[in-house]
Amino acid sequence: MLFDLFLTFFKIGLFTIGGGYAMIPLLQREVVERKGWLNDQDFLDLMAIAQSAPGVFVVNMSIFVGYRMRGKRGSVACAMGAAMPSIIIILAIALFAGGYRDNPIVENVFKGIRPAVIALILTPSIRLASKAGLNRWNWWVPVATALAVWWLGVSPVWIILGAIAGAILYYIFKLRKA
Repeated sequence: MLFDLFLTFFKIGLFTIGGGYAMIPLLQREVVERKGWLNDQDFLDLMAIAQSAPGVFVVNMSIFVGYRMRGKRGSVACAMGAAMPSIIIILAIALFAGGYRDNPIVENVFKGIRPAVIALILTPSIRLASKAGLNRWNWWVPVATALAVWWLGVSPVWIILGAIAGAILYYIFKLRKA
């Protein structure tokens, strides 16, 4: 089982271009659909925790999944599996490809990969959004948040604090009515 945990996260780390959120579709497919280690709700919950914890998203996810499956040893196996491909690739690039970084062809290849990474992030985000309760009445919240960060340069910290304050006020008013 430990080797299966290691291999699953090694594969996710090895075959995901773009890292971070681009790994969500592979994570969901492997951990929820193929392996059945988590259900959709548990996956969403662990994603929220992994995003709020310091560190690399996929490593955080791997640690949580590993701990859930096999405790501390599972956490170590999954974290090593998730981190190992990046370490190997970075070492290979440092050793062999350092002279190509200013090559226009290499730059264009990376520019061409960007739309695919965006699609990899959007696909599971849309699927998970509906499972998280996003509907036609509250879709404006993530859109407004993204625009505030992207166009207005608002710090995500302020948005998180505002969301916490809004949730507290919502529940205070909701409890008064009840």
